[in-house]
Amino acid sequence: MCSLSFLIPRSSSAVNGSAAAAGAAALPSLAAGKNAIIELRTFRLRNTHANQTKRTSEFLAGAVLPAAKRAGIGPLGFFAVAVGPDSPSILMVSGYPSLAGMETAREKLAADAEYRKAREEFNSGRELAYMRMESSLLRGFDSMPGIEVPPGGPDRPPRVFELRVYESNNMSSLARKIKMFDDAEIDLFRRCGLLPVFFGDTIAGPNMPNLTYLIAFDDMAAREKAWKTFVEHPEWKKLSSMPEYADAEIVSNISNSILRPLPFSPIR
Repeated sequence: MCSLSFLIPRSSSAVNGSAAAAGAAALPSLAAGKNAIIELRTFRLRNTHANQTKRTSEFLAGAVLPAAKRAGIGPLGFFAVAVGPDSPSILMVSGYPSLAGMETAREKLAADAEYRKAREEFNSGRELAYMRMESSLLRGFDSMPGIEVPPGGPDRPPRVFELRVYESNNMSSLARKIKMFDDAEIDLFRRCGLLPVFFGDTIAGPNMPNLTYLIAFDDMAAREKAWKTFVEHPEWKKLSSMPEYADAEIVSNISNSILRPLPFSPIR
């Protein structure tokens, strides 16, 4: 679990309001060749607590999303886990230009009086709004250094997203799997209809070493078609047959979840 949580910012004494307002516009964008930091924050819910999804979604939409935008955080995505080991839960995806940029954003949030007030109200209820909040940090791949927001505006029908985690036995085998994605596999994904949103090497989080990626589809039928095209593609068969890229050598476990964007999610 990562402790770098902008939902629990530090004291605002070090940052005044005018500095925060100026800094929000100054947060650096992703520079060419620089790998972004991606935070995956999971709010674990309980089916027996009917109001948890509603309360947490309203807080994310009404307080976290606008405050994050004011702090220059992004791209941002908010998803319900429809199918997967973490269901029911809400996943928040946040992009930062660097670890230093993440810390800068946290300082801006610490100075955001409107956000602090909303957070206190959210945490003041007797009923738990969520059971646990967990976080992982990823560093973007060289071939895909940041989050790529799928095209389309807020009126576009929401896509289906798939989050996949590939665990490896050690850092050397993980490096080979990352190289496989960087050199050929991500490009093949694009050509087969698997739309990449991000690919990241996990630098803080559970079940390390691992890599995590998010891909998008128009719907479940498109997902089935794209995966079928991919696994039957001659280039994939050739690539996966190379001894250095055999799954048994570089991947020890694969887990995946199907996600649905929440109505207010900018990534949809």
